[in-house]
Amino acid sequence: MIIDIHGHLVAPPQMYEYQAKLFARRSPFKGPSLSDDLLRSKLADHLNVLTSGGIDVQFISPRPYTMMHSLFGTGVVNVWTRYVNDIIQRQCGLFPEHFRGVAGLPQFRVTDLAPVVAELERCVLELGFVGCLLNPDPCEADGTPQPGLGDGYWYPLYEKLCELDVPAMIHSASCSSPRESYSLHFINEESIAVIGLLQSRVFEDFPELKIVVAHGGGAIPYQLGRFRARNLKTGGEDFTDRLRKLHFDTVLYSSEALELLFRVVGPGNCLFGTERPGTGAVVDPRTGQSLDDLKPVIDALDILTDEDRRQVYETNAKRLYRRAFA
Repeated sequence: MIIDIHGHLVAPPQMYEYQAKLFARRSPFKGPSLSDDLLRSKLADHLNVLTSGGIDVQFISPRPYTMMHSLFGTGVVNVWTRYVNDIIQRQCGLFPEHFRGVAGLPQFRVTDLAPVVAELERCVLELGFVGCLLNPDPCEADGTPQPGLGDGYWYPLYEKLCELDVPAMIHSASCSSPRESYSLHFINEESIAVIGLLQSRVFEDFPELKIVVAHGGGAIPYQLGRFRARNLKTGGEDFTDRLRKLHFDTVLYSSEALELLFRVVGPGNCLFGTERPGTGAVVDPRTGQSLDDLKPVIDALDILTDEDRRQVYETNAKRLYRRAFA
């Protein structure tokens, strides 16, 4: 079985028309009712893309750059997040053999995590979701961000993740800075998040916490020597060992980067992800293949054994996302 743990919602335009109205009004109101036929038609196209890439099951979550976390309106963020999560649950119900839901969380500028924890619990216990996205910067580079992920501010969420036995995927959202595209912001925030976690007591306080870092871990696995040197100077745990407390997806679109990731953190800490269709849905003129068609790229890496590939494609996902195949 080939399990893609990093996919996003493919939705009809009516959903995004509702988002535009929410954004314009800055006031929550009920979203439109979308028919099963409408949802099925969009997801059928999505499924064809996955099948062409050899993917059996994909975990789908909200498109992060549409989550509106930095709006000055907690009611708008809450109603939009619930609406999108409900659409994901319905789409998973239409194709239950192919899709699993991953929750978006109603994070926003204010510091109250209670709505975040409540929506996580609703999505897991009522909607059958198998994990969630975690945005390290709900301010989206506009204003003073929340504390780093090693701070006790996040502990109520970590406690609930452990209680429900679901992973969080670190995945930034949109970006308001003129110096960063949202795609670059993803990498920067994921890098900050990794260091924040690994320089804290989070994994000592929550040894069962399961964290997956999107896009191959930001920049950290590729700058390993710099952070390993710091830990050696301070007499701390070897940074390579500490890095393996985390898990990483394969959304890298480069055979060289993928090989380095596997060498640094090991296949046992990597989960197959494509974000397909997403940023990588473009044909590479050098190969004639879509950049997000990653299975042939991983299959061609001679540093991996058949057992390594089985871990990356299937068994690691089943081990972390236990609710997905219960």
